[in-house]
Amino acid sequence: RQQIDKSIASIGDRALRCIGLAKKDGSSLDPRLWKEHQQYNDCLKDPNTFAEIESDLTFIGMVGIKDPAREGVAESIELCKRAGIRVIMITGDAKATAIAIAKDVGIFEDNLHPSTDNSQGAFEGREFFALPESQQLDILRTGNLVICRAEPSDKQRLVKMLQSIGEIPAMTGDGVNDAPALQQASIGVAMGISGTDVAKEAADMVLVDDNFSTIVDAVEEGRCIYANMQAFINFLITCNIGEVISVFLAAILGLPQLFSPLMLLWCNLATDGPPATALGFNPPDPGLMNQKPRPTSEKILTPALLLRYTAAGLYIGIATVAVYVSYFFDHGVTFQELSTWSSCADTSSTTCSIFTDLAAPQTLALTTLVTTELLKALCTVSVDSSILTVYPWQNPWLILGVLVPFGLNLAIIYSESLGIPALGESFGLVPLQLEDWGHVLMWSIPIIFIDEALKYVFRRKNVTAVREG
Repeated sequence: RQQIDKSIASIGDRALRCIGLAKKDGSSLDPRLWKEHQQYNDCLKDPNTFAEIESDLTFIGMVGIKDPAREGVAESIELCKRAGIRVIMITGDAKATAIAIAKDVGIFEDNLHPSTDNSQGAFEGREFFALPESQQLDILRTGNLVICRAEPSDKQRLVKMLQSIGEIPAMTGDGVNDAPALQQASIGVAMGISGTDVAKEAADMVLVDDNFSTIVDAVEEGRCIYANMQAFINFLITCNIGEVISVFLAAILGLPQLFSPLMLLWCNLATDGPPATALGFNPPDPGLMNQKPRPTSEKILTPALLLRYTAAGLYIGIATVAVYVSYFFDHGVTFQELSTWSSCADTSSTTCSIFTDLAAPQTLALTTLVTTELLKALCTVSVDSSILTVYPWQNPWLILGVLVPFGLNLAIIYSESLGIPALGESFGLVPLQLEDWGHVLMWSIPIIFIDEALKYVFRRKNVTAVREG
């Protein structure tokens, strides 16, 4: 018996499932199991015969069966570790076998010896639930775990315990007995190929390929969608803050009308809309799966992010007003004269005549606003990563969403050259000279450096917070 137990343990240590083989002499068999009677099924379906059939057996050997993990599971487990996702394997296998399998797929480190040392994170179901509840909860709070020789009801108990300590458990299962745990879990994941209909009905998600790696891919996709939502909000809030500040600042300073209503409508519909929509197709950040899970209470627009967007929007507003004011300065108008333009009665004078036609400075201001916002859109290809790490052209839709509005803006400005002067006149815009484009770029390009600086500061802040946490 000791030799048999030693062999069973050896098979388990090699991540093999052990099946014992035994026989029973014909003289002690139920007659219905004799070959000539051919009543195997009727006898084996009767639960009352199980005890008799499975008694007085003679052991004849054992078989070790290898049930290898799917390709890519080990890599997915490693990705889970980096992403702050803990993996708890619940199995009916023996402890030694469960530990060996856990080491094979990376749930445990290779230096974990398959012993009965519970501090290593491997427990049989009955011994785990025999521990004091406070100790159970402490164990569930840290590291990957293996619960072996588990009953189906143990899954639901574990889910409830994880939820009680604020965790978000996702439970996988395929059998009828798994249905309660799948329904109890925050995210129930059923197997699409091997899963029963009951399990699929109880689950929130069904894996059509029964592959653990698909769950990890879904986590990455979910994080990418969330980041793209933030990018969308980032761009629109920044641009709208910039537009509001520019109009508000111009009014406070007593400047002539900065934009006509049609210009503002054009800016909101044509310039803000396409880039914002294209940001929904941003690629995943390189370090997306290295981030720890967000708290469930965290808002999509945190005070820190709002501060970032406000700072960038503040610059857009100031730059727009600054290029507008610089036009008048270049034409010999002082700030005092500019701020009191409404009291200028002598329209024949050089100073006052410039206020009768605002098409040129308004075109300069609108072009600067549009260009700055489109450059901001290119920077928002990633909310946190540098533009030198995640390039704008990794999102072709974003490039298209920037080029089309910019081209349309150029078409309106130079509509006279295109043979449709009425288009530019309807917007109150005139062609810009080469010198004007120098002013546009001088005030627009700094948004790239400002946005990069803000990203860097907040990246450092996040790194510090993670280290302290």
